[in-house]
Amino acid sequence: MDKATWGMLNATEQALLRELEPAALRELDEDALVEVHARVRRARNKYTKLYRRRAAAEVADRRARAGAHARHASMIAKAEVFEDALARVSQALSRAARASAAELKRERIEAARAVKGSPPPAAKAAGATATTKKGASAARTTTRSGTSRSVQTAEREPITTRASASARATTRRKQAGRDGR
Repeated sequence: MDKATWGMLNATEQALLRELEPAALRELDEDALVEVHARVRRARNKYTKLYRRRAAAEVADRRARAGAHARHASMIAKAEVFEDALARVSQALSRAARASAAELKRERIEAARAVKGSPPPAAKAAGATATTKKGASAARTTTRSGTSRSVQTAEREPITTRASASARATTRRKQAGRDGR
């Protein structure tokens, strides 16, 4: 950021941007990053809204957008500064979120392994599929298009004649409406 833009910012905004130095961002945890992210987003939205409102009000007076744009260039510059800062904080936040998610996943896996008497995940999956294949029987069912196919009884109920007729009627009513009948 250049000195002219830095000079446009007030003390509070300068302090906020100092908090966003790369070394300072690395020290913050995920919750602190979320809080900083919200503050930077608020500042960016503030200057974006101010610029839009003031420029829109001035367009009617000047009868041109270019004149209204040039007069509020400082607000655009501030909004861009906070947009760049928001991008930096968002990247840091995403890195922290990925790290905490990986840590949480590792902790859950360790806790699951610590439970005594639980079989390994492969044995659970193999046992579950074997029982469902033995317990369910194949049945013939008719689809809405009238074709017949084999489906597991436990998975899906066959389509009734009434449901099929209702679906056909709905389709035909919609088509008639499109055709203008």
